This record gives sequence, structure tokens and C-alpha cells, in this order.
Amino acid sequence: MKGGAAIAKILKQEGVRYLFCFPQNPLIDATSAVGIRPIVSRVERTAVAMAVGYARTNGGDPQAVCVFQGGPGIEHAYGGIAHAFSDSSPILILPGQAGQARQTSPTNYDAVRNYEGITKWAAQINSPERVPNMMRRGMSALRSGRPGPVLLEVGTDVVNGEMSDEEFPYQEVKRHKSAGDPVDIKEVATVLLNAQLPVIYAGQGIFFAEAYDELKELAELINAPVMTTTLGKSCFPEDHPLSLGAGGNSAPKMVPDFLNKCDTVFGIGTSFQKTLASYAVPKGKTIIQSTIDGADLDNEYAIDHAIVGDAKLVLQGLIDEIKNRNPKGRDGKGIIAEVKAAKDAWMAEWMPDLTSNETPINPYRVVWELRNTLDRKKTIITHDSGNPRDQMVPFFETIATKSYMGWGNSTPLGTGLGLAMGAKVAAPDKMCVNFMGDTAAGTALMDIETAVREKIPILTVIMNNGAMGGYENNLPVSVEKYGTKFLSGDYTGVAAALGAYTEKITDPNEIAPAIKRCVAKIEGGQTAVLEIITKEYYVFSGK
Repeated sequence: MKGGAAIAKILKQEGVRYLFCFPQNPLIDATSAVGIRPIVSRVERTAVAMAVGYARTNGGDPQAVCVFQGGPGIEHAYGGIAHAFSDSSPILILPGQAGQARQTSPTNYDAVRNYEGITKWAAQINSPERVPNMMRRGMSALRSGRPGPVLLEVGTDVVNGEMSDEEFPYQEVKRHKSAGDPVDIKEVATVLLNAQLPVIYAGQGIFFAEAYDELKELAELINAPVMTTTLGKSCFPEDHPLSLGAGGNSAPKMVPDFLNKCDTVFGIGTSFQKTLASYAVPKGKTIIQSTIDGADLDNEYAIDHAIVGDAKLVLQGLIDEIKNRNPKGRDGKGIIAEVKAAKDAWMAEWMPDLTSNETPINPYRVVWELRNTLDRKKTIITHDSGNPRDQMVPFFETIATKSYMGWGNSTPLGTGLGLAMGAKVAAPDKMCVNFMGDTAAGTALMDIETAVREKIPILTVIMNNGAMGGYENNLPVSVEKYGTKFLSGDYTGVAAALGAYTEKITDPNEIAPAIKRCVAKIEGGQTAVLEIITKEYYVFSGK
């Protein structure tokens, strides 16, 4: 058996169904031979984003795998993998390599050395007989502890080298979890029960632990309002009476209000990193953190109490401990009414923007129409970076688990398109939506052709205001003198030429009908692009 065939056999044994790839690598043929379908993007970064969207939708089971050419292929993938690392996405990357004979050549790109800082583990499979051991170690790293990318470089000499069947003992790798220390569980239960007003601060770890029911049960047991990070958005239903919504670079007004008035913040499944995907915790709060990775503790905040463990097991432990002490939990003292009053006041403040009839179209009107036209129980939506993220996160209310794919620890423009395609591959029954600005569209729009060619029908909504929004704040001289923020282009024309169904909207009253027409086309198997001409509007909630 050749080394490449052995890798393909292992991937098949592990349940891998798709290979996200570009442009060539001998592993593509080897895996095709065993029935793993290659999905070929137009650029490497989009393939990585597709793998991330796939992994975040299915929780890493089956495994998301990327394959790239050695040298320029894996070089070009760097930005996408850096984003996957920042957002803790479990993807396996298998780049090619020229082989041991060129190992020290100055023109040979050393992926292992260059990727060590943005992967959970980076190594080289340097002989065919090591394939089973190295693949097993890689799979174990992907499925234990904090999720993250793993890179295994595979040279042509390994792909083509021979190994005996006796050298192929491979056993599937299981996922292993750790529960919190019982002493820490008891300590945190005491703090939560004695708090005057606790706020639960939930992150992406809830998704990978599948701890949705436990999060909801604990919130109701101790009557604690719940906010999520941008990455954790949709892990807790935002129509729940205790929901404050998601906080990041923007947020519903309830997030800063309740963070300011609470005395205790319980972070569960979050690293508590201060990024565009999280909302800062004010000083003077009692901070509890539960994370799967002890390296997160005492990082950006001084942590008063901590539990290291899987979010689901930790929440189960807390629920049991609190119920043993007080089956009725903590008295909320009217907290539900307080949350409702705050939400009603916030929505009333923003309704003029959300329902605006002005032209060019107010971007918040677009978010409002998406929220009220799409079937949110059957939708997975993602934003792109910049203004689309900050306008979408507070106001697209999520009511179903995993219906929103937020990101923002790293913010590479154009990522949302690949995320939406990967989500659609993992969940073909869902309406998958990519919400981006015209700046982001300029970096990724050619991969609309990938969606068309690979029969991955998604909806892309482009908010076109003809500018890089807000850049005059960072580049005031160049914008005034040379107009550096302004953009142009017929995105509808480009998308139509690539085979998508397209519409361009300038009337706010046509947004909802256009969304419905696009949905009908997607249900018929055609990718759709909806370009909406909007005004520049740099007013954000929660600032």
C-alpha cells in the first residue's frame, strides 16, 4: 500500500466525506479513489473558510479536512488558517511537500516551521510507515481539549512510498472530555447562589460541548440573564426571557447595561479574550471562568473563581450541586420583567432605523427584513467583518441553536462566503446566508463560481455603499486628499456571469420580496446573490 492510499484509507475510516482543496495535490486523487468528494475552491483561503464553516456546523464530526499544494498553495492558505486558529476551529490541513531530498533547499517552503504559531500541532509525516501513528496523533489533537487546526505536511516521497499491510494498524480516535474539579464546582455554586445579580457570559465552547440544554437549565435555575460572545451567538435562544443578546464590537443595549449593574459574571465556554467578538467586563465584578483550556485563565482578566473542564459536564455539575442545596434555585426577584423592559426600550429606540424607508437604503432595514423574512429556525447566517458584523450581531435575533455563525477574533474580509458554503455542505437542509459588504465582496466574489459549480446553493447579500465604511477615521488625510475609501463595481454583473441568480435592490420595500425570490431559487438548487444599495451609516448599538 502506498502512503497516500494509507492516508485516504484512514480518512475514510474516520468518516471523512469531503476534501476542501485547491489546486492540486496527489492526496486529492487518493481520497477520491475511496469515495471522498473533493470540493475545489478558487483560492486556498476560501477552502479553509469552507472547512471552518463545515466544522463549526457539525461540531467536528465528521472531520473537516483541507488539502493544498506544497509551496505556493500552503503559503496562500496562511490567512485562512490564522483565522481558524484565532476562532478555535478544528480542521485538519494536509499540505504537499517536495520530499526529503529537498528538505533544506532555500526555495522549499517549510510549512511545519512557519505554521507552528497558528496551529494546535504542526508536524511532518516523513515516512510511509509513520502514517498511522502521525494521523492518529493528529486526530487525537483535533478531538481533545481546545479545538484548533492541526497541520500534517506530506511529501511526495511519502505519498508514493510503499508500506506493508502489517504496518497499518489504525484505530479510530475517540473524543475525550474532562469534568470540573468537584471542589471548584461547590465553590462556584456558592458564589452563584449568593450573588445579588449574576450574568452568564456564554461562548463558543457551548457549541462544541453541545451544552445548550444545560446552559438554559442553569440560567433558569439561578434566574441569571444570559449574554453570549459573537462566536457564541445562537447557543442560547435570544427570544428567551433571560436573553440579553450577543456582545462584541456592537451589542444590544442590555449587554452593557446588565454588565454594569451585575455583581458577578460567570463566563462559560469562553476564553475571555478582549477582541471584536467579545464585550468587555467592567472593573469591580466577581469573575468566574469555566473553560476547557487552563491556559485561558487569568489572561485578560483577574479570575476570582475557575473551573477547568468541558462546558456540558461543568454545567451538569453546577446544576446538580445547586439543586442539592436548593431545589428551587436562586430567587430572581423580578429579573425577567427587568430584562423585558430594557429590551422593549432598546427596540423602540432603534425601530426608526430598522423600519426606515429612506434611500439609499438604511443598512438596518436590510437586517430587519432578513430577520422577518427568513425562516430563522431553518437558517444558518453569518456576517462578514466590519460594518456588516456590527449591524447584524445586535439585531438579527436568533431563535434556533447553531443558526448564527459569528466570528471576529480575527477579521479577514471575505471569510463569510466560505463559512456559509461550508455550513451548507454540513447542513444541506438549511438556508445558508452570507451577509457582506462591498469591500468584502471584492476579496472573495470569484468563489460564487465555486458555489455554482459544486452545487452548494447559498444566499449572499451584499450591502453596497460604495465605500470602505468608516475608514476616514483611520485614514483622514488620504481619504480627503485622494478619496482612498471609495470603491466601485458591478457585483450583480459579476455574480450573474459566474452563474448565480442575481438582483440589485434600491427600494427598501423591495427587500423582502427579493429575499423571497432568492430563497425560491436556492430551494431549486441555484446560488443567489442579492446586492442592496445602502447608505454609509456608522451608528452602532452598544457603543
